[in-house]
Amino acid sequence: VGTLDSLVGLSDELGKLDTFAESLIRRMAQSVVEVMEDSKGKAQEHLLANGVDLTSFVTHFEWDMAKYPAKQPLVSVVDTIAKQLAQIEMDLKSRTAAYNTLKTNLENLEKKSMGNLFTRTLSDIVSKEDFVLDSEYLITLLVIVPKPNYSQWQKTYESLSDMVVPRSTKLITEDKEGGLFTVTLFRKVIEDFKTKAKENKFTVREFYYDEKEIKREREEMARLLSDKKQQYGPLLRWLKVNFSEAFIAWIHVKALRVFVESVLRYGLPVNFQAVLLQPLKKSSTKRLREVLNSVFRHLDEVAATSILDASVEIPGLQLNNQDYFPYVYFQIDLSLLD
Repeated sequence: VGTLDSLVGLSDELGKLDTFAESLIRRMAQSVVEVMEDSKGKAQEHLLANGVDLTSFVTHFEWDMAKYPAKQPLVSVVDTIAKQLAQIEMDLKSRTAAYNTLKTNLENLEKKSMGNLFTRTLSDIVSKEDFVLDSEYLITLLVIVPKPNYSQWQKTYESLSDMVVPRSTKLITEDKEGGLFTVTLFRKVIEDFKTKAKENKFTVREFYYDEKEIKREREEMARLLSDKKQQYGPLLRWLKVNFSEAFIAWIHVKALRVFVESVLRYGLPVNFQAVLLQPLKKSSTKRLREVLNSVFRHLDEVAATSILDASVEIPGLQLNNQDYFPYVYFQIDLSLLD
């Protein structure tokens, strides 16, 4: 047990470790949801402790003598748990950062192929055959034409400027608003053609076919998809295993807090009973406290009097030790997923 001073200090440290552990497992639960993406509904299946659901683990909790030998000083046990949780957090940050960077890069590339004809990448639409390439005099431009103006385009594109190659236009693709047409002309009239096209509500899209760049984009997309697929399984397995480890450590922290707070409250020799109570619904917490107060009021008349004016509201996602109670009281919220 140690000295009274060491217990008081340990009480503060355990409070901080408790909050840190809860925050960590919530972040890990959220990471499982984010990694699973389209299968978010199955995320709960991976949030287990020692292979069982969290409620079952808590209600059948037994101290793990192998991991945290009870014969060690309390300070040593707490230090072991703190280092374990700190290592898990460090690994979580590095693993999720790498995966999220990969995911963001992939999403950015995918977004480029999902916009309209004015903004989306064209590398997956056009082909080499659509362009006149390696010509000293000729160049192929891409023009966005509103759907109602298709007929006007076909009638007028050859006369928008001098030196437009007759019958050189072709519809490459279209979306809800318009179509992407090619047109071939002499390089020296590019600016004049752009001006006349704009006057007629045709937009020349700045794009020049570069086979190497298009190949690079496609290879980058394929690489990112492959890397994401390769990282998905190992990351999800790591989250599953280490979520279990972190949760188990968290409940051991709870047990330590009950022990330390009970020794501080009731003194030595150690003689107290720990009980786990599960209200039928969250809203019953206030009622539960009222019943506990009536049962244990005789243990601390001063605290019992002060409780009449004290708020008993508990923020839904926090774990609290209310020191004005005549009993040691903690709350465990297992609703880790919103």
